[in-house]
Amino acid sequence: MLPPHRYYYLHNFQRALEVVADRYADLLDEGERAFFDDFDRLPQMSRALFVRMAMRRGPWFRASRLAYEEIPDLLAAAAPLAALGWLDARAPMALDELFDICTLPELRGLFPASVMAGLRKSEWLAVLRERHDEARSYDQWCPASPEPAWRFMLGDHCDRLRLMFFGNLRQDWSEFVLADLGVFRYESVAFDQASRAFQTRADIDRYLALHACRQALDTNPEIDDLLDVVQSCASTNAWLEQRRAKVLLRIGHACERARHWDMAYRVYEQCAYPGARHRRIRMLERMERHDDALGLALHARQAPESEAETQALARMLPRLRRNAGLPALARAAIAAPVRRDLALLRPVEPQSVELVARDHLHCDAAPVYYVENTLINALFGLLCWPAVFAPLPGAFFHPFQREPADLSAPDFVSRRADLFAAALSQLESGAYRDTIWRHYTEKAGLQSPFVFWGALSEPLLRLALDCLPANHLRLFFTRMLQDITQNRTGLPDLIRFVPGEERYELIEIKGPGDKLQDNQIRWLQYCAEHGIAAHVCHVQWREDEA
Repeated sequence: MLPPHRYYYLHNFQRALEVVADRYADLLDEGERAFFDDFDRLPQMSRALFVRMAMRRGPWFRASRLAYEEIPDLLAAAAPLAALGWLDARAPMALDELFDICTLPELRGLFPASVMAGLRKSEWLAVLRERHDEARSYDQWCPASPEPAWRFMLGDHCDRLRLMFFGNLRQDWSEFVLADLGVFRYESVAFDQASRAFQTRADIDRYLALHACRQALDTNPEIDDLLDVVQSCASTNAWLEQRRAKVLLRIGHACERARHWDMAYRVYEQCAYPGARHRRIRMLERMERHDDALGLALHARQAPESEAETQALARMLPRLRRNAGLPALARAAIAAPVRRDLALLRPVEPQSVELVARDHLHCDAAPVYYVENTLINALFGLLCWPAVFAPLPGAFFHPFQREPADLSAPDFVSRRADLFAAALSQLESGAYRDTIWRHYTEKAGLQSPFVFWGALSEPLLRLALDCLPANHLRLFFTRMLQDITQNRTGLPDLIRFVPGEERYELIEIKGPGDKLQDNQIRWLQYCAEHGIAAHVCHVQWREDEA
């Protein structure tokens, strides 16, 4: 499918502006309201050029790099934008920015060849930084250039508008194009004009500040400065607080990498994100505060935040007791996963060990599929589709959402408890089979956080519904609902069906030197506790004896 017209991207951008202007009218400042008015008054070619630049990586653009058939007179299109101050050909340009927009031959013409002899572009830049630390306009750097270069001055402004429309900065304006082309298709969820990601302008500012902190972590920032910003972003908005907690966790990780144990501990102490308490215990260990570490671990064991924390504490407590000078306690017996060993011929062409094992184990009477996390997630997603895409307040607020905005929120399941209960009740009556098939047909290709359509097929789905008993599906789905974020992953790689006996088994494949991950261990233990056939297959390569 082709876009509807040559200015399709402009049409889409204007649609988004209309939504933002309507839905966020009470949160816009004077400058933003003036932008909407000024943009509407621009000539079509100028509006098109603005959107083209807003969709590309900037902030600097050379005229020769802005060649579009539907904008035949680029300079005429740029003039009204420059008059509004949205483009600036005289803005200061740093040396690094010059290197970004110039080719190697052009740079050789601007700087003495002796400086650059034998050096790569990044090495030239390092040398020249010491001599050219002042910013200049483009025409000062390149006085003989036959073309202008403009700095796009509204990048931050467009990011704010994009954030208000999408509720995040992961998505961009290309979502419209991909949807128009049919590359991505989304479930239609009813939401009214009042549905929006932010209820206050301050929360928009907080989101942008947290985003800047997250990006700054890649550039060795001053941690104290970042902490001040993050602390100032406290909000009553629950999902924004969760995002703030995640930024704090990343700051703590940065402190650990720098071996600043005390600072990392202080960061984790402020952080409510899952996993922060476990990191606090580790920091107390690093600081040799062994009694405190043991005390916090024992407190956590009384009310663990997740299975992952319970698993980590069980591993840590013997060491913590020993470090605190206490006698060791007998460890609770945990059955090791069933193990099988397999020697396979090393493939001539590179191929993953999972696929080699699948092909070896497969036979017509007992077909084997490589599914990893996709099959159980898909069965869950298809059965529970109405619950996942329920039009609850704060869940959906634009038409390009792959998942509800609160999917990882602590109350995601509780807010939809009745809907999930209704879905799982079908496992008792047998109605679940028809529901899963109906959604497989009706929702085919729609974006979902649980259903990966490329990994599904009718034969696989038919075998799954014939061989996985309803009580096993309930066990899988119940565990997923206990912790959506953690328990969507870690499921075994392969599934072997025995349709003649209406049974199946799960097989985790490990190549030479591979170890089970924690989430895989938790799933294997769960399967063992509930009588679900699952084992670990350790593969060793053998060479062709011939």
